[in-house]
Amino acid sequence: MDNREAIGSWLSGPRAAAEEMGADYGHRGKRLGLPEDGPGAIAPVGRRVGALFIDWALSALIAFGLLAGRHLEGTNNWALVVFLVMSLLTVGTVGSTPGKRLLRLRVVSLDGLGKLPVWRAAVRTVLLGLAIPALVWDRDNRGLHDRLSGSVQIRT
Repeated sequence: MDNREAIGSWLSGPRAAAEEMGADYGHRGKRLGLPEDGPGAIAPVGRRVGALFIDWALSALIAFGLLAGRHLEGTNNWALVVFLVMSLLTVGTVGSTPGKRLLRLRVVSLDGLGKLPVWRAAVRTVLLGLAIPALVWDRDNRGLHDRLSGSVQIRT
């Protein structure tokens, strides 16, 4: 192996280097028993971010109109509270927030792929509110908040 190959594997990252050595990762969600495409597959990152923006916009609108007294200064603080309450109530009951519902996504439990129990939705919501766990992903594009709550976001 010459220096160019060593630099190339370093720049490509550990996954590319492992794949060059013969490791087979398969598609995202394969380890979880999920299909590669279609309903039940891992939710794409773009749709998840889009759902987050929709949910945040809705939360900010509710906070501005109902809780912040129509003052922009306090809207974002109240929007976070509304976002977390909305996430807890909607994910804990129907499995998706309004943004996820619009973009055809759902949060399900990994054990049996059913609805996420309310206590696990609460764990997921608290971790989501901390933001950092949602920014740390594994190779299946699951955030730390999903891993610790035993959930996965799928397409519907």
